[in-house]
Amino acid sequence: MLSNFQDQFASLTVGGLSLGFIYVLIALGYTMVYGVLRMINFANSEVFMYGTFATIIVIRDLFGFTQQSEPATGFRLVYILFLCLIASMLMSGILSIFLELVAYRRLRNRGSNKLAPLISAIGMSIVLAEFMRILTDSRYVGSPRVMEKKSLGTFFGAELRLDNVIIIVAGLILFVSLSQFVQRTRLGKAIRAVSMNEDAAKLMGVNLNFVVSGTFLVGGLMTGAAGFFYVLKYENTSFNIGFELGIAAFTAAILGGIGNIKGAFYGGIALGLLETYASFFLGTQWKAVTVFIVLVFVLYFRPNGVFGEAITQTRA
Repeated sequence: MLSNFQDQFASLTVGGLSLGFIYVLIALGYTMVYGVLRMINFANSEVFMYGTFATIIVIRDLFGFTQQSEPATGFRLVYILFLCLIASMLMSGILSIFLELVAYRRLRNRGSNKLAPLISAIGMSIVLAEFMRILTDSRYVGSPRVMEKKSLGTFFGAELRLDNVIIIVAGLILFVSLSQFVQRTRLGKAIRAVSMNEDAAKLMGVNLNFVVSGTFLVGGLMTGAAGFFYVLKYENTSFNIGFELGIAAFTAAILGGIGNIKGAFYGGIALGLLETYASFFLGTQWKAVTVFIVLVFVLYFRPNGVFGEAITQTRA
């Protein structure tokens, strides 16, 4: 077993990195909202799930792909993948804004305690999941293969499959873009200001509602990108897919330090690799168990995460 692991270590690492970047993007949805509101948006898992369905709708209904269709190539493939990514991000981003307006803003304006938005988030999560369950009749929905998953070569013995390379490269670009957005743009600075001190930010003229909606939008866009990458890699989805992925991404955010963008990145990568390695030794049926074990250990031994809950500018 150990010798087989050594032989497949590089390939497992590439697969773990691609899964890790999916976790990173979902974890950023949790992190952005917590950084501003100090609230866990449990409906973010369903925001991810709706992003996966948006991707499949574009592939299947807009471009007419079926299970018997030949995969696209060249410029047409790039065009289709780009539209799928945009559709997934827009679906999740708009849904996130809708959740903020319907489920959270009124409670916040009334000065409710922290428990009320948490209950509202859980309620919206159930509503969204059940709505999709009814629409899909509780069935898994497969995605036609739009791209041939060919090998681009090897790197230190690891097979570089096209879908994994796209996820890793695009995920890294999105993470760096988000980091630059938070650090350099006017809205990003406002988000950091509200994260540091909400009352002081309002006294300085920051529009709190606009900043909160912008935070939900940005977090939703990242989560929607994860939905596209998930369909690209696994080619299926279901109404409850957000639960397992949401728990894993939440664990990644806790592992790195909830509210810390850098922590979400390293936590997602670490969890993706750990889950992939554990699946090799224990079997894929132990993936969810591995996530829960990591969550329990982190909460018990280091509840603030590896990097700690952010307190200053990285808290956004």
